[in-house]
Amino acid sequence: MRNIRFLSIVDRMIMSDLLKTIFSVLTVLVVIIVSRNFIKILKMAVDGLISTEAIVGILGLKIVLASVTFMVPAVFVSVLMVLGRMYRDQEMSALSSAGAGVGRLYISVFKTIIPVVFVATWMSLYLAPWAAANVERIIHEEKQNVGVRAIAEGKFSEYNKGNLIFYVEKISADNVMHDVFVQNKRGDEMGVITAERAEVRTINNGLYIVFINGERVQGNAGDVDFIFETFAEYAMHLESSTGILVNPVEGIATLDLLETQDLKELSELYHRLSAPLSILVLVIMAVPLAQVSPRSGGYGNLAAAFLIYFSFANFEKVSSNWMEKGEISVWLGFWAVYMLAAFFIVILLIRLNGFIWMLMQLRGKSV
Repeated sequence: MRNIRFLSIVDRMIMSDLLKTIFSVLTVLVVIIVSRNFIKILKMAVDGLISTEAIVGILGLKIVLASVTFMVPAVFVSVLMVLGRMYRDQEMSALSSAGAGVGRLYISVFKTIIPVVFVATWMSLYLAPWAAANVERIIHEEKQNVGVRAIAEGKFSEYNKGNLIFYVEKISADNVMHDVFVQNKRGDEMGVITAERAEVRTINNGLYIVFINGERVQGNAGDVDFIFETFAEYAMHLESSTGILVNPVEGIATLDLLETQDLKELSELYHRLSAPLSILVLVIMAVPLAQVSPRSGGYGNLAAAFLIYFSFANFEKVSSNWMEKGEISVWLGFWAVYMLAAFFIVILLIRLNGFIWMLMQLRGKSV
C-alpha cells in the first residue's frame, strides 16, 4: 500500500519559510510598538505614578497585547514575502511545470496557517482580555500606592491629603523604613506613632503600613484622656485615593461578552473574532497578490499589500463605529468588510488565472 505523507517537500519548504518570516516580522513590529509604549511607561515611573517594580510586569503584558494586535498584518506580509520570493526566484515556474497549480499552493500555505489561526484565536479571545485587565489592575494598584512611594528619607512627606505625615530617618535597599515618626489625623482626633521600623504590606487585598517595635499616643492637646501604648507590630490601613477599579471593555472576559446586548461590548467581541477571520481572508487574498515578475524589485507587491491591508483595517474600524452608533445593523457591521474582501479576492484570482479559468471553476471542471 502506498505511503501518503501529510507534508510533502513543497509543504515543508513553504512551512519553514513562512514560520520563520512570521516570527521575524511579528518580532520587529512588536519591538517597534512596545518601544514607544516603554517610553510612556518610563515617564509614568519618573512621575511617580508607578513603581520601578511594576515596569517589567506592565511591559510584559504590553508585549502580549502588541503580539495579538499585529498577528494579522505579520501573517499577511509574511505570506506575500515568501511567495513573492518564490516567484522572483522562478521556483513557482518549476512548481507549475510539476503540476502544482494555485490550488496546491493554497493547500501548502494553509497547512502552515491553520495552526497559526488557532493560536491567534486563543490569544485574541482569552490571552488579550486577561492581559488588558491585568494592565489596568496593576496601574490602579500603583496609583493607590503613589503617596507611599513619595515617602523619602530625611524629610516630612504627606499622604492621604495631609491626614498622615511621615518622617523617616532612613530607607534601606529592601524598602524597610527605619526610625519612623507618623502624625495620624482621624476626624477630630490626633495621634502620633514612633517605631524602629516600618514597611508597606498588602493584607487581604488591602494596603497597610506595618510599624514594628514602637509606641502610639492617641489624643488631642489639652485633653486628659490620652491613650499610650507600646507594640511589637501595629498595622495602619492606608486609604485608596483612586476610587474603584473599573475593568475596561478590552479586559472583559469573552464568555461575558457572548451574553451582552450592549453595542460597544458587541463591537469588542467582533473585534476579537476578527483576528482569526482576518488572517484567513487576507491569506486567501495574499496568494494571488504575491504574483510578481522575476525581474521585479525585492519588495514586489508589498506597497500594494500595505495599501490593501490599511484599507481593510480602516474599513473594519469604520463599520465597527457605525455599528456602535446604531447606524448599521449588527450583522452588517461585522460581515461587510469580509464581503468586500471576498469580491476583491475574486478579482485577484481572475487576474492571476484569467476569466476562462474562473468560469471553468464555477462549472466544476478542472483546468
